[in-house]
Formats: sequence, C-alpha cells, structure tokens
Amino acid sequence: MLAALTGLGLSTAAGLNAYIPLLVVGLLANLTDHVRLPEEFAWLSNGWVLAIIGVLFLAEVVLDKVPVVDSVNDMVQTVVRPASGGVVFSATEAAARLDGSDWMGANPWAGWVLGIGIALAVHVMKSAARPAVNASTAGVGAPVVSTVEDAGSLGISLIAVFLPVLVLAVVAALALLAWRVVRAVRRRRRAPGRAGYPRDIRTLSQGGDSDR
Repeated sequence: MLAALTGLGLSTAAGLNAYIPLLVVGLLANLTDHVRLPEEFAWLSNGWVLAIIGVLFLAEVVLDKVPVVDSVNDMVQTVVRPASGGVVFSATEAAARLDGSDWMGANPWAGWVLGIGIALAVHVMKSAARPAVNASTAGVGAPVVSTVEDAGSLGISLIAVFLPVLVLAVVAALALLAWRVVRAVRRRRRAPGRAGYPRDIRTLSQGGDSDR
C-alpha cells in the first residue's frame, strides 16, 4: 500500500512540475539507498540524465512564471507532465506492489496508465486555472502561483518518498485548495460585470432623459 501511495504522490507532483519528481527520485537513487530503481529505470539515476533534467527544470522555472508564455508552456507540457507521471509511478515499483496484486505485477503497463492519468488530471487542473489567475491579476499572479506550484511539487515528492502515509491527506488538501482558488477567481471575474450593470442602466436612463 505504501508503494501505491508513493506512486500517487510522485505522479501528482509531476502534474505540477514534470522535472521535480524525476530529479528527486533520480538523485535519491544516485546518492542514497532510500530509492532503489528497477533495472529498466536505472538510467534515471545517471549523472548525464540528471544534468539534462536539471537544465529542463531551470527552463521550466523561468517560462512558467511569465504571463501568456506560461500558457504556451502548459500546452507543451500536456505531453511531458503525464509522461513524467508514468515514469515516476513505474520507476518506484508502485505498480508491481500495488496492494500486493499479482495482476499489477504481471502487467507493468498498468503503472504507466495510472501515473499518466493522475499527472494528466493535475496538469489539466493547473492549466485551466492559470489563465484565470493571469486575467484576474493582470499577470502579477503568474510568478507567485508558479512558485507555489514548484514548492508544492517538491514537497509532495519528498512526502511521497519519505512519508507516503501522508500522501492522501496532501492530495486532498491540494484538490481543496485548487477548487477554492478557481471559485475565487471566477467570482472576481464576474463581480465587475454585476456591479457595472446598474450603473450602465442609470447612465442610459439619464442620457435618455437629457435627450428628451
């Protein structure tokens, strides 16, 4: 069960930032014994691979904090983040050990499907909320929200590896936070229209009276 929670947490983190969970898993596998990668995923702990992922991460950090550019980046990441989710879920052997299921162990593709699906769901939520945040804050909110997302991805990745029992609580809190942010942004965008409606009517009325 703990392995499944680790896979869930890392895939969720990948939906926020594709490269952070890859770096966390790769570095821990390279430098410690806390993460042991299956033979087919040993490349993830290779120094050159980690260096390339690090460069991509730095590019992501910059691009995701620029209004409009962040939305274009999200379009590109529609492929990258789910793929990363599939890698980290499968690389930590979560699929093979999911509830001790022999079927999951005999069908490793299921781990990819789970990881991709979880990361894609988080990515869609993030991509849908960002344009609304940018519009409601004139772009000022982009770097703030992006920084929070990066910190969240790192935090969830570390929790998934070291304290997997907390993953469900963290994912639930993230979903609640995202729901509240979307609701707040929608209310803020609708408020000016509702407030301006009576003023428009009064202006038209006054204009009509003056014409008469």
